[in-house]
Amino acid sequence: MFWVGEEANETNGFISNLESAWDSAWLAHFGGVDDPNNRCGYRPCGFTPLENPFYFALPYNDLDEAGDTKTSAAGIPWYEVNDKSILKNKWIEVKYLSNTCYAQWEDVGPFGEDDFAYVFGSGQPANTMNNNAGLDVSPALFNCLGMADNDISSWRFVAESEVPAGPWKDIISVSESQ
Repeated sequence: MFWVGEEANETNGFISNLESAWDSAWLAHFGGVDDPNNRCGYRPCGFTPLENPFYFALPYNDLDEAGDTKTSAAGIPWYEVNDKSILKNKWIEVKYLSNTCYAQWEDVGPFGEDDFAYVFGSGQPANTMNNNAGLDVSPALFNCLGMADNDISSWRFVAESEVPAGPWKDIISVSESQ
């Protein structure tokens, strides 16, 4: 699990989540810290998020450090020439045990940003940290799935039209911040 506003520390590889790969003001755009220990249902207590609290990170970024589209991005199934990320806000379906929940792509990780073979192919995660984690989930998604710790889940990309009604559609992220 990771969250908006998470400070850098040893457990997250000293990677701060005050900003995301695509949003240098992620904390402000979200509206505050998505504290996993202070929840009111699926939302953080104390404020209503401005973006979807059901979010995730996968270890691929379609943009390089200069903000230009990577050559490998041409292999993304929904690839289109764009001056912004074509991954931000995309939806996935996540299954864990008997639970199915949905979330939007808001950051890159865990512990990598070039694992195209895992994210868009059939490879296993290249990451070797945290039990070879290949998906980071928000507190809302973690709780919705009924997770208690790092564990194996399955996920797949879905079109927004395939996302059923549920708490993941109460607030939908639409910003294209970069």
